[in-house]
Amino acid sequence: RHPSRHSAATPWTWYREQGVHLSIRAMFRKGGKSTSMNHGGRRRVVTEFDDGGEMIEEYDLKTDELLLRKRRGRTVLGKDEEWEYLVGEAPRTFSPDVGILAESSVNPTWQRSQDTPQSFVWRVRNLPYPIETYQVTCDHGDQKIVIRTTNKKFYKRFDVPELRVLKLSLQDDALSYDWKNNTLIVQYKKPREVIKAELEEKMETQQLRLKRAPEDGDVDCKQQ
Repeated sequence: RHPSRHSAATPWTWYREQGVHLSIRAMFRKGGKSTSMNHGGRRRVVTEFDDGGEMIEEYDLKTDELLLRKRRGRTVLGKDEEWEYLVGEAPRTFSPDVGILAESSVNPTWQRSQDTPQSFVWRVRNLPYPIETYQVTCDHGDQKIVIRTTNKKFYKRFDVPELRVLKLSLQDDALSYDWKNNTLIVQYKKPREVIKAELEEKMETQQLRLKRAPEDGDVDCKQQ
């Protein structure tokens, strides 16, 4: 059984009653110091780590849905690395040489898009080939999802950070894909362990919100 939307108990309470231990910060925030604020209709949570790494998450203020998660480390020389986008799309860059956005409207673009509650979702845009052209598989040796086309026009390998953090292996039957409007949509069903860990992070974010409802620029803090 799963917690009912009509139940008076919170999801957190339901898992406790079932004997499932939920430890705060089980995935990406573990070991860091988090601060949060409201900005532009989003709840932004910034987590800083002792090694200089940083992670930024943005949630919809009304639905609590995760819209963006990006992180970066720091080199041994103390320089910030490039942002790695785990959820959401990196902003397109402007090329002053040609006066247009650098991203082409013709070349395929891959991104981890907004997940559903049950699945991770990735999209590859600008792929005009019919669905039978695509092969989407799990590479169990490298623990990566592989996208290839039979006409050799596109190839991509990527892992699932949540599975890596929780030390979970890819499962073939959790992977599916579809194609429409020149976009390949790849989905991977979230394991139970991931759903619980995401619930923990959402509950922690809600705890930050319950302190008070800050206006733009106000900050809440929470440290492990």
